[in-house]
Amino acid sequence: MNLVRIPFYGTTINAVQTDDGPRIALKSVCESLGLQWEAQHKRLQRQPWAGMSITDIPSAGGEQRTTTVDRRTFTMWLATISTSRLKSDAARDLLAKFQIEAADVLDRYFHEGGAINPRASEHQVNALILQARMQMELCQAAKGLIRPEHLEARARVVLARGLGEHAELDPADRPLYAQDFLKAKNLSNEKLRSIAGAFGKRLKAAYITSHGEPPKKYPLNVSNGQVREVNAYTEADRPLMEQVWTRYYDPQGVLAA
Repeated sequence: MNLVRIPFYGTTINAVQTDDGPRIALKSVCESLGLQWEAQHKRLQRQPWAGMSITDIPSAGGEQRTTTVDRRTFTMWLATISTSRLKSDAARDLLAKFQIEAADVLDRYFHEGGAINPRASEHQVNALILQARMQMELCQAAKGLIRPEHLEARARVVLARGLGEHAELDPADRPLYAQDFLKAKNLSNEKLRSIAGAFGKRLKAAYITSHGEPPKKYPLNVSNGQVREVNAYTEADRPLMEQVWTRYYDPQGVLAA
């Protein structure tokens, strides 16, 4: 594994690069901020958005096993820390600045359709534009291949995001991916990977039983730049997903006996 540095308001945070993306050793961050690691660890265990795992990280004395979090969990954790708990003025000021910006971003995401980091580089902005263009082209190419309401909803989301607006969608037409449904169940990356395939097959079978035909396909851009076909579902299919989840999986995401 390679050590990587994550930019953070003029400073950097050390992390280790894994197959699942960068992982941050949270104990060392707590110590540098003057926070009690044990208390923060217990608090994160109670949060539905937190994902922790044991990771081997390089050190001067060789690899060491320690608790790490992904970038998403780390960002959310920072947004929920009480600044009054930090010992140094510099740390309090830095964290307060981050939390104010995080609150603004969340507000624009939920009420205006999205937000772009003002510090985004030209390369990052161009990448977002290219991504939106490719998604619209995929929507155009998918005509006749997937349900029209799903295709229209997806195109509206892409277009609204590019314009910085909020997409007006009937909730029943809003695209819903099985992967996103599972992520909302607070599964670890390892558990998600282990059940995603079986869940998808069971969901497809339940859909066929309910509708008398298989779900249409949708070409989806994945994070590595490749395009793969996934089953096209919408929010109207969420009750069906919940039925499959309830029947085959317990509330903690462990396969029922």
